[in-house]
Amino acid sequence: MLNVAVKAARAAGAIINRAALDVEAVRISQKQLNDFVTEVDHASEKVIIETMLTAYPGHGILAEESGSEHGAKDSECVWIIDPLDGTTNFIHGLPVYCVSIALAVRGKVEQAVIYDPTRNDLFTATKGRGAYLNDRRLRVSKRTRLSECLLSTGFPFRPGDNLKSYLNLMGEVMQASAGLRRPGAAALDLAYVAAGYTDGFFEKGLQPWDVAAGSLLVTEAGGLVGNFTGEAVFLDQQECMAASPKIYGQMVPLLGKYSKFASAGEKAQVRQAGNEAAQS
Repeated sequence: MLNVAVKAARAAGAIINRAALDVEAVRISQKQLNDFVTEVDHASEKVIIETMLTAYPGHGILAEESGSEHGAKDSECVWIIDPLDGTTNFIHGLPVYCVSIALAVRGKVEQAVIYDPTRNDLFTATKGRGAYLNDRRLRVSKRTRLSECLLSTGFPFRPGDNLKSYLNLMGEVMQASAGLRRPGAAALDLAYVAAGYTDGFFEKGLQPWDVAAGSLLVTEAGGLVGNFTGEAVFLDQQECMAASPKIYGQMVPLLGKYSKFASAGEKAQVRQAGNEAAQS
């Protein structure tokens, strides 16, 4: 199964690389404010779906652009696809984007491929068999103190995002860590945690196709993935946190109170801190 997913990811990557040679000619539309889709997203998704369903016609599909339109509707095996994660980067010519493909069996991710076509970096994982970058086995960072860690995140950009709360959260994280980065492709962010390039990742507003493949890479590289309260559930919760076990434990107290699953008392503390910051 992994080999077929790799074949699909590389085929999609070839489409993306060809389009990147003249990105200004790519047709772009807007799903909502600051949320873009291109003809490249659609072409990439089409070749992935065709490749997967040719090999596994009885499997289901959950894809960013077409949802559950294709594949079997009642299969226990579902391919979760983001054909171009980092579309905004792509249309600006910023080479930080990827193809993400995962297989969930009864809701649990068992196969993962993330392909960065600009660098020809292929991240793969199979449940119980480890995570790899090309042929190199991956392990999460060995740092044990959050103050020494480089973390990645995503900035709010959709209508309705609580910018004030997120700025408070990022302010706390920046003071507690060695640095905060916003590359712009959540799947790659998770792959980089698995590779030890960054020590942790957190973001709100994410969908299953943003985090499915990357989550397996992280856990197979020895890390933990969950929501902001630290619970190991995240696919459908629109918030995701990932890190090595020791750093994960230090991130929970920072992020937990900003979770939509936080208690009323914890949320009140966040509001109070934001009010105090605004008055100072």
